[in-house]
Amino acid sequence: MAAQPTSTKKTLYDFTVKDAKGNDVDLSIYKGKVVLIVNVASKCGLTNNNYDELNQIYLKYKEKGFEILAFPCNQFGAQEPGSNEEIVDFVCTRFKSEFPIFDKIDVNGEKAAPVYEFLKTGFYGILGGDIQWNFSKFLVDKNGQPVDRYYPTTSPLTVERHSETLGSSVDFQICRNCLNVYGCRICVE
Repeated sequence: MAAQPTSTKKTLYDFTVKDAKGNDVDLSIYKGKVVLIVNVASKCGLTNNNYDELNQIYLKYKEKGFEILAFPCNQFGAQEPGSNEEIVDFVCTRFKSEFPIFDKIDVNGEKAAPVYEFLKTGFYGILGGDIQWNFSKFLVDKNGQPVDRYYPTTSPLTVERHSETLGSSVDFQICRNCLNVYGCRICVE
């Protein structure tokens, strides 16, 4: 009797994407981390607040198992028209962002990046599965599974404030007294 093929559930770690310089990045390098994935744009009305707040949570949690992956996208109002080099220069100069910026991609339609097709599966917004606008956000747990989707107008700080979601679904424990990830050496709960 022939062995039946086993279906393996896809995870974020099954994908390889291009960084802003065109190099392949195997997303399995983020295994064991909580990841926030965001489609970004430089000329959007949401740009300043989102980058400011993304930087805040990244700096606070980057050493504690949290990563932000930014994917530029020009599908919404042509608000990310620059080259990858121009985008990285803008983000790193204006906002001093330290999280990785990847290759400009499509997030909807026939040319949508496979990683975004995966992220959108099971997470529907106002327009069904499609991304509605710049700065849509997906929270991915330490096992590489999407656990939440946030609208473009949702503050990145809301992700931090969702302590219930971060504490249980993502195993991203937050001390309720001091809000440090993985609890606190001073606070005992």
